[in-house]
Amino acid sequence: MGGVPGTAPAKVVIIGGGIVGANAAKMAIGLRASVTLLDVNLDRMRYLNDVYAESLTTIYSNSYTIRENIKKADVVIGAVLIPGEKAPKLVTEDMVQQMKPGSVILDVAIDQGGCIETIDRVTTHENPTFVKYGVVHYSVANMPGAVPRTSTMALTNATLPYALKLANKGMDAVKENKALAKGVNTFKGYLTYEGVSTSLNLAYKQLEELL
Repeated sequence: MGGVPGTAPAKVVIIGGGIVGANAAKMAIGLRASVTLLDVNLDRMRYLNDVYAESLTTIYSNSYTIRENIKKADVVIGAVLIPGEKAPKLVTEDMVQQMKPGSVILDVAIDQGGCIETIDRVTTHENPTFVKYGVVHYSVANMPGAVPRTSTMALTNATLPYALKLANKGMDAVKENKALAKGVNTFKGYLTYEGVSTSLNLAYKQLEELL
């Protein structure tokens, strides 16, 4: 990824500057790749520029900038997420056809339907890739499953305090804790997460109305 003396480093393009995109940038920068990140949140891009300084190039994301940047990319990472909703298809089939032969696409948003139009299947750790238009596509669902012990410990560390509150107080814990309330998707026969209700076209009610 970082090249060797006399050769250029790999060009990594990351679409989405949230937690996934920021961590993808951190890993790619650590490998000394040339990293470009596209997003639509200017505050987020200012923050990432402050953190990574000259190691990261940020560009406002639109169809034109995505197309122009992935043409030159060796690796494209789709890290777009709209909580509770399907990921938008930001990288079109036509864009993929213009990528370099042998380049790689990783769609981290595959659990939410994926943001790459040419990815029409979920792959597995046993058979993680397929090739389309000369581009290697990686679309494994539950990517942390590649490191099950580490990912389980990390998830448990983050979620156990909430699980204990629910076990001890039930729905009273949800009333008292805004973070827990954000995690309630269904209650009393209604969807209480608007993004999910929009995606599934099912009835939605605010949780506060039902508690």
